[in-house]
Amino acid sequence: MRLLLLVCTLFVLTSCGNKKITASSPEKFDMEVLADVIAQQDLENIYPEAQIANGSEFFEEGTVERSYSILYPHSTDKILVIWKDPERTELHQIYLDGKSRWRSKTGIHIGTTYDELVELNGAPVKFYGFGWDYSGAVDWNKGGLENSNIRVFLEPTVAPPRDFYTDKVIETTEDEIDNLKLRVRAIILQQPEVTGNN
Repeated sequence: MRLLLLVCTLFVLTSCGNKKITASSPEKFDMEVLADVIAQQDLENIYPEAQIANGSEFFEEGTVERSYSILYPHSTDKILVIWKDPERTELHQIYLDGKSRWRSKTGIHIGTTYDELVELNGAPVKFYGFGWDYSGAVDWNKGGLENSNIRVFLEPTVAPPRDFYTDKVIETTEDEIDNLKLRVRAIILQQPEVTGNN
C-alpha cells in the first residue's frame, strides 16, 4: 500500500513538473515562462491576445539601439521584451515596471517590499542610490538570488535624504531602510550571455 502511494505521489509530482504551458495557463505570466516561450518561438500561440506592438529605441543609457516588442500594450499587463537582433528572434531581456499579473518565478513582483526581498534572497541585499537611470538597483550580496538572471530596482515610498541621490551603493542603517519603505519598482529578466567557442 505504501509503495502504491509513493508511486502515485511521484507520478503527480512528475506530471506537475512537466506541465505544458498553453494560452490558458496562469503560469504564462511568469517572466521565466515568457523567456522559454520566446526561446521556443511560440510567442503568438501562447499569447494570442497580447496585441504585440513592435518598435526600436535606444537603451542602456542611450548607447545601444535595440528592437523591442510590447505585450498587452493597452492593458495593466503591459510588459517589454527587448531583442538582441533586429529580426526579433533572440531575447536580450524582459522588463517589467507596472503592477500586473506578471512576476518572477522567484516570487518577486512589482511592489515586493524590501523585507520580502531579503527573505526571498536568504540574505541582506544592498542597493544603489536614486535619481539616475539605474536608480535603486539591487545587489544580491552573495545571497540565494546572486546567480539568478533577475535584476531588481527599488524605490522609496517616502522622500529619501538628499545624500541618497547617488549612483553608488548606499551605506545605511536598518532604521533608515525601514523609514524609506522600499518597494520593487522594476524587474528585469536578463538573458544570460552564451560564452565559449562555436
